[in-house]
Amino acid sequence: MARPLHYPAGAGQRLLSVQEIRKEVAVSTPIIELRGLTKRYGDFLAVDGLDLTIRKGEVFGLLGPNGAGKSTTILMMLGLTEPSSGSVEVCGIDATVNPIEVKRRVGYLPDDIGFYESYNGMDNLLYTARLNRIPENEAVARAQRLLSRVGLADEAAKKTGKYSRGMRQRLGLADVLIKNPEVIILDEPTLGIDPQGVREFLELIVRLSREEGITVLLSSHHLHQVQQVCDRVGIFVGGKLLADGDIPTLSAQLFANEAFKITIRVKFNEGRHEADKQRLIQVVQSVEGVTSVQGDQDDIHISCYKDATPHVARAVIENGFDLIHLNHKEHGLDEIYHRYFEGGKADGKTK
Repeated sequence: MARPLHYPAGAGQRLLSVQEIRKEVAVSTPIIELRGLTKRYGDFLAVDGLDLTIRKGEVFGLLGPNGAGKSTTILMMLGLTEPSSGSVEVCGIDATVNPIEVKRRVGYLPDDIGFYESYNGMDNLLYTARLNRIPENEAVARAQRLLSRVGLADEAAKKTGKYSRGMRQRLGLADVLIKNPEVIILDEPTLGIDPQGVREFLELIVRLSREEGITVLLSSHHLHQVQQVCDRVGIFVGGKLLADGDIPTLSAQLFANEAFKITIRVKFNEGRHEADKQRLIQVVQSVEGVTSVQGDQDDIHISCYKDATPHVARAVIENGFDLIHLNHKEHGLDEIYHRYFEGGKADGKTK
């Protein structure tokens, strides 16, 4: 467990863990900066004037259909293809001018990583370590630690040709971590993995970011997975970045003109169901932010112009009602994504 650090703050003092402090510092520390990044292939515009900043230690999700420009953007970040114009800096290094130094600091896991199938898991990691000029003793220690970290310690001596898809992806994650990168880029890393393997892989990604301060760039079309692990997301289409931000902020921007919905259920006194319901409706109608209240047999449905959930709950309880259920509708990443593509925003004009 991380040792708590004490920061005096008078009566409002609190304890911050090392991980919390690292995360707070990371908020203002960019590690990937793209400015006016553009890539043309002849007359085809693959990436169009991309501006994006990714901060140290965050998990950032890249979303978009095939051909949206995600893979081309990743290639430019890695220094594997040069931009037609604009700039890309990774870890403070110009990826176009010094791609080799960028590769030393960035690990890349494609959707289907290749291994020497006649080698076992340990030998594959040691091979990668030698390519990165890591001393043998240190390489062995790192490989053992990483195999344990990704849950493959008991499979280290098994030939990778006999690994399942999920095992290969976990070994791939260990492979990109062997050189202690500051950034890891994962391109559809959970394709073909069973649900339990997906959960374990995503949990591992979050731990790496939170505990070791590694920046993770996750490119995926699995919206639920991205919502589970990413601090922020970027939505790509037609070579443009339509929007980027955390999910609550994007939701507030897109659905600001729609009513906020809350549903509550209380336990009414026997014989006073209808009278108590009418009194409850009057109580809820008096809450700031509430615009309309309707009741059915069991539930009270509330519309608001802002999130009044805590105020509604407080009013219900303070007026003597036994609140047994409360639910408020949240707009998740799936609704945000489809609003951009089905609501007329996928024309590259909205940012």
